[in-house]
Amino acid sequence: MEKRKIVIQGVEGCFHHLAANAYYGEDVEIIPAGNFATLVELIQDESVCDGGIMAIENSIAGSILQNYGLLQDSGLVIEGEIFLRIKQNLMALPGQKIEDLKEVHSHPMAIHQCRAFFHDYPDIKLVEMEDTALSAKNVRDNQLMGVGAIAGDYPAELYGLEIIAEEIESIKDNQTRFFLLKRQKDVVPNGGYNKASLYFSTSHKPGSLSYILDCFAKENINLSKIQSLPIPGINWQYFFHVDLEFQGPRQFRDALDKISAYTKGMQVLGTYNKGLVIT
Repeated sequence: MEKRKIVIQGVEGCFHHLAANAYYGEDVEIIPAGNFATLVELIQDESVCDGGIMAIENSIAGSILQNYGLLQDSGLVIEGEIFLRIKQNLMALPGQKIEDLKEVHSHPMAIHQCRAFFHDYPDIKLVEMEDTALSAKNVRDNQLMGVGAIAGDYPAELYGLEIIAEEIESIKDNQTRFFLLKRQKDVVPNGGYNKASLYFSTSHKPGSLSYILDCFAKENINLSKIQSLPIPGINWQYFFHVDLEFQGPRQFRDALDKISAYTKGMQVLGTYNKGLVIT
């Protein structure tokens, strides 16, 4: 049986890789993408992969706004979600101590998550890179003395680095939420879903958004996420991306029927089961 081919953003050992293994199992072939736009393009190409995984928000750093826009225009479908407990470590070449470091490299979100740790080390310059695991790989490949990286446990093992300080993120219950993405034609219908992601803009009727939110409440649907995004070319008007949690599909469909007259351009990005937290 051929391995499932899954596109991730980042290199081997990154958190996308861990999330893919946690959701699909370790018997997958990882296809790396250098950025999120490339990730979407690769998932769209059926000759490349079976699907992909994309980070959408972090419990400390918040939403990855560009990814909402990419999803909206992609035609891809969300088939599931997973929440990964993020443990950030400071690592360097073996024998290095924190006092030896002049720079620390990592993804901007990882740096944000760990910034408080470095308040006690004002002489260390924090340098933004494309990916956490790539930062670790770069230190190894170029044998960078005096340079550390912020990444998870796996990259330290994978690239032969020594962890100087463990779990340096400011908030220990730090989680990143990932979407599992597929092409529309490859999605297997899930008749028992209890969560959905959709986007819409509101009509010009006064109080439209308030009415929509009230409809969800009356249907006993939990609005677990709402994210506004500017509509390109129309100043001060917005799309709203929302995540809804409910007991079953009929409850969801009834709510959509009630709000349809108050929305414009509504699109369901995916219906799926609420994800688990992987520690």
